[in-house]
Order: sequence, then C-alpha cells, then structure tokens
Amino acid sequence: MDIGYVILYVAELERSVAFYRDVVGFAYKFTDAGYAEFDAGGVRFALYERRRAEWLTGRDVTPGAGGEVVVLVDGVDAYAERLVAAGVQVLSGPADRPWGHRTVHVADPDGFVVEFAEEIPRARQRR
Repeated sequence: MDIGYVILYVAELERSVAFYRDVVGFAYKFTDAGYAEFDAGGVRFALYERRRAEWLTGRDVTPGAGGEVVVLVDGVDAYAERLVAAGVQVLSGPADRPWGHRTVHVADPDGFVVEFAEEIPRARQRR
C-alpha cells in the first residue's frame, strides 16, 4: 500500500499555490478545474478549492490545523530566515526536538501547519 496523494482543501487556490510554490518551494506542475498539483519528491501534493470539495464529501469542508505537512530539508535555520524574509509568521522554532528533528513551524494561508524539519541526533531513545 502506498500514499498516492496528499490533498488540502483551500479557500483561495491562487494564494495557496503561491505559498507552496514560492515559500515552501514545491515544484509546481499544473492547475485544472480548481485543483493544483506539485511534485514533492515522490509524493503528489495537491490543493483543491474548498468550495468544490463539498460535492466530493457531501458536506461542508472546514479548514484548520487538524494536522500538519512536514517538509524534510537541509538547514532549518536557513529556511526559517527565508520564511521570515518572505513575511511568513513563524509559529515556533527553530528548535531541537528530542525525537531527532530540528524544526520550524509556520501556518499556510488556510491555517494548516507546515513544519520544516531536518534530522539531528535523537536526544532520547524509543522504548
């Protein structure tokens, strides 16, 4: 079993495309009928207009930070500087986490949490 896609339902497609293309740095592929797709290193990452998603789910789709998108990078501190320079509000970090990541968290235009993480030595072992 493989994950085929990760799709976020967004309020304003163009605004979110700009965020994930220009701020996060995903390779933009295309937009068609309220859907935009990116190449995120072997995973299809996509955005879909929330207003159109209702016909898929049969009900209102509510936004929010019910989860997060984690982007593995080299050099979280450099990413944090780039995010601040782009006017993105940092929610937390950069900080070393005991599970072996250095992270910085931001929110996308719809409030989804985006974590940039680089691997570092673990501070604690798994049980």
